[in-house]
Amino acid sequence: MSNSKVYLKVNRVDSDTVEKAKKVTVADIHENMGVGGRAALMGPRMRPISESQPRIAGPAVTAFCWPGDNLMMHRALYLAQPGDVLVIVCNAELSGAQWGDLAAAYAVKKGLAGVVVQGCVRDVDQVRALGLPVWSTHIWPIHPDKRGHGLVNAPVVCEGVEVRPGDLIVADSDAVIRVPRGDAPRIIDAALGKMKKEDEAAEKVRNGEAVWQLSGAEASYASMDVEEIDGAFDD
Repeated sequence: MSNSKVYLKVNRVDSDTVEKAKKVTVADIHENMGVGGRAALMGPRMRPISESQPRIAGPAVTAFCWPGDNLMMHRALYLAQPGDVLVIVCNAELSGAQWGDLAAAYAVKKGLAGVVVQGCVRDVDQVRALGLPVWSTHIWPIHPDKRGHGLVNAPVVCEGVEVRPGDLIVADSDAVIRVPRGDAPRIIDAALGKMKKEDEAAEKVRNGEAVWQLSGAEASYASMDVEEIDGAFDD
């Protein structure tokens, strides 16, 4: 029996939802997922390699790679389609770089939306120059092999979050979040509604209203047993 499995097809989140998601922040998506929003956020080690990266959204294509090896990343990259987000996991994160400039150049040529890597990314100057949005847990140039077993387009756990092929991945300067494919249309529509309300609140702030009232902090504070003292603590 083979130690590797490669699924050639992916049931992707619909394109209309992806286009909507490009307009929504990760924070707003997170808040509109309820308690599940905490588990959907990848850990804070996952950071963009460039401060100027745009927000991305797209269906997940996944790769799980053997320590020190990125063969399955290359297979997933070859199978990926325009607009996909490649999600790569190597649990032995410092054992071998999972992503570099040659792969990035090919990803740009194919039209991928971006790449998310639990593991090492190298050639970052060249990758940044190519303009491909990449998030990773490490930048480290250690050489990878290309002969290891693994998985392609199977569920993976990336920086603490289960990602299934075809799920919606959204990433911005705050974080990377996974939205289950079946729930994505509802969650993204709710997040767009929340963003509209926040835009309206921002306009009120520009017109002189206080965040103390607009945020609900005043009402919450009033319901608490807080002693206020008309004086300084050291009077």
